Amino acid sequence: MIRTLEWKDNQVRMIDQRLLPRQEVYRTYRDYRQVAGAIRDMVVRGAPAIGVAAAMGVALGVRRLPDRKFAEGFDRVCRTLLEARPTAVNLAWAVERLRCVFRAHRRDGLDVVRALIEEEAKAIYREDIEINRCLGRHGAELLPSEGTVLTYCNAGALATAGYGTALGVIRAAREDGKKISVIACETRPFLQGARLTAWELRKDRIPVTLITDNMVGRVMQQGKVQAVVVGTDRTAANGDVANKIGTYMVAVLAARHGVPFYVAAPTSSIDFGCRTGAGIPIEERAPEEVTHLNGIAVAAHGVKVINPAFDVTPASLVTAIVTELGVARAPFTKSLATLLAANRARPGRSAQRRTVH
Repeated sequence: MIRTLEWKDNQVRMIDQRLLPRQEVYRTYRDYRQVAGAIRDMVVRGAPAIGVAAAMGVALGVRRLPDRKFAEGFDRVCRTLLEARPTAVNLAWAVERLRCVFRAHRRDGLDVVRALIEEEAKAIYREDIEINRCLGRHGAELLPSEGTVLTYCNAGALATAGYGTALGVIRAAREDGKKISVIACETRPFLQGARLTAWELRKDRIPVTLITDNMVGRVMQQGKVQAVVVGTDRTAANGDVANKIGTYMVAVLAARHGVPFYVAAPTSSIDFGCRTGAGIPIEERAPEEVTHLNGIAVAAHGVKVINPAFDVTPASLVTAIVTELGVARAPFTKSLATLLAANRARPGRSAQRRTVH
C-alpha cells in the first residue's frame, strides 16, 4: 500500500504529490508550520489525508510548546493548521478531536497531554485506513460483476492514510473478484486524475484509461461507463457534495445517461452542522494553476482567471452515499443521520452492512 504520510521518529513524513508521477520524493517535517505549509501547497491533498496531516501537525506543535502559556500556544498551533485549507471538513474534525483530548486531560499534566495528543493523532491515522476498508466493502456491493467505473480527481490511497475512498471501493470490488476497469478523468487544472489516480491504479495493476475532462459526455453516450464513483471533501447534512471542481459536470452527465453516481464519504467528511451545500466554503486558488502548466504559460499574459478548487453537486444527482457505516440513499437528511445514530447505538459494529433510505 502506498504510504501517503506517516509519523516516524517524532517527525511527519509525506510523499510530495506535486512531483508525481515523474518523481517519488518523500519530505520530512519537524514543525507544525511546515505541515500547515505542506497542506496549503498541496504536498499532501485529499480530505482524509489533510485531516491526518493536521492531527500529526498538532502533535508536532505541542512537543515543542513550553509549559508556560501552553494553552495559548496550543490554540495558536490549532488555528495555524485550521487556516491551511478551508473546504475539507476532515481538517477541522481532526483538530477538534485533539482539542477534546486537551480539554479532557489538561489537569493531568502537560507531559501527559503531549503523549495523549500524539497517540490520538496516530489513532486517527490507523482509523482512517480501517474506515476506508469498511467503506470499500460496502461500496463494492454496488458495482456490477463486470464493467467500467469512471472516477474524477483522486480519492485513492494518496488522498487518505491508505487504501482510499472512491478507489477503495474499486480496490474492494477487484478483491471480491469483480472484473472492474476504470476511466480516470485528468481533472484540470491540477491534474490529480492524470498524475495521481492513473499512477495509483497502474501500481495496483487495475486497468485504467485516462481521458480529458471534456470527454466524459462522449464515453457515457457510447455506453462505456456503468457507474461513477467519486470522493468528497465535505458533504452537507442534506447530501449535497463538495468535491473537486468538475464533479458537478460529471454528475449532470451521469444523470442524463442513466449512470449511477456514487459518493464515497467517510463520516468524518460529513458536516452535519452544514444543512445544505450553500453553506460549504469554496476555496479559490491561485490563477497560475490555470494559466500555467508545469511552470509554462499556456494563456495570454494578464487574462482574468477564476479558479475555484471545488464545486457542489446537489443531492438530487447523487444515487447513494457510501460510508464506513453503510450505504445511504435519498432522502439523505434522514438516512445519513439514521446511519450515524444506529452506529452510536451499536458500538463495535461499524463494519456491519446497512442500507438506509
